[in-house]
Amino acid sequence: MSTVIDSPEIGSVAADATTPEFFTGSTNDFFCYEDLLTPEERQLVAEARAVFERDVRPVVAEHWNNATFPFEIIPVLTALNLVELCARGNNFLLHGFMTLELSRVDASISTFVGVHSGLFAAAIAQLGTDDQRERYLDDAISLRKIGAFALTEPEHGSDVSRNMETTATRLGDSWTLNGVKRWIGSGTFAANVLVWARDTADNQIKGFIVSAALDGFTAEKIENKIALRIVQNATITLDHVVVAERDRLPGATSFRDTNRLLTNSRVWVGWQTVGLQFATYDYALRYALERQQFGKPIASFQLVQEKLVRILENATTSLGTMVRIAQLQQAGTLRPEHAAMAKASASARMRESVALGRSVLGGNGISTSWGMARVFADAEALYTYEGSYEINTLVVGRAITGISAFL
Repeated sequence: MSTVIDSPEIGSVAADATTPEFFTGSTNDFFCYEDLLTPEERQLVAEARAVFERDVRPVVAEHWNNATFPFEIIPVLTALNLVELCARGNNFLLHGFMTLELSRVDASISTFVGVHSGLFAAAIAQLGTDDQRERYLDDAISLRKIGAFALTEPEHGSDVSRNMETTATRLGDSWTLNGVKRWIGSGTFAANVLVWARDTADNQIKGFIVSAALDGFTAEKIENKIALRIVQNATITLDHVVVAERDRLPGATSFRDTNRLLTNSRVWVGWQTVGLQFATYDYALRYALERQQFGKPIASFQLVQEKLVRILENATTSLGTMVRIAQLQQAGTLRPEHAAMAKASASARMRESVALGRSVLGGNGISTSWGMARVFADAEALYTYEGSYEINTLVVGRAITGISAFL
């Protein structure tokens, strides 16, 4: 396989018979974790990897720089059936490797798919009525209508379960929603948004499928981001938005139900961090082999080799953790503290890996003309969302001590 990466200096050099292949996935799976998939599943991953390289990678650099979304790739993603694979939750290991490969190409596109499938579509599949599944799931799975997930607020992220300010008040067969949500991925163009609000009657958190076309619903793009620039995050304002009772998720009667979704979303973010670590390894290794200093490739220097090995160690260790998490999901024994530890551990390893990779590229590592700079910046968002490192450690700490350190 001959591949090219998005760089004016090294992007013009394709892998050939004398150069190790890059961006081929299993090449750098040092402990052969992908062998745990069936031959048919490995073929699906290989086909998806080829599609991501052919149709997604060439467009992401420009869109990342311009903070725009590449709507032209939506049919490509639809054809791979990524949404149903996640929303139905039938094969967690296969979905994990798909997430890894897409994240390896671009974290923003992986986030778009993850939010739409793992949070919006999965919520309807798991917590909705037959009527809601009939009305919304086909359009969601086919990506004809994009969904968003509105939980966090301007003043509430980690404490949103206790201090959510968005309210829902029932009057007959409808609900009136008021409040502001922030950092809502795809919020600027989503057709439907799953909004979480506090019921003024019983003070419990409930979920509502809200059409972006309803009166009182406005979405404003968040500008000037340094990470996940392709993701169109929005601040959403709900000003007396009236939602029918038939669009309330009956399976979500408290924040405990929301947590079921967040546990699985922490898992797919864990897989994303593995993808970014392998992207880091790809960029750093190729650059080290091709960059000449003092008359030889910098890959021949001991300090550079040590960095490359540490990146691969981190990526391989994180991959092993996520494989085990997928096995627990498949067995139905995954607990919130498992997902929290995996996300915290993998994101910490990722942060170290991207810093090492950026340093291998030297000054070129801070220019978005080289893919490494995009990976380095995007890692900061992954480190924080779906529970910051600190919050996830508190979830694990509570599980192992029996004492909650949350205030």
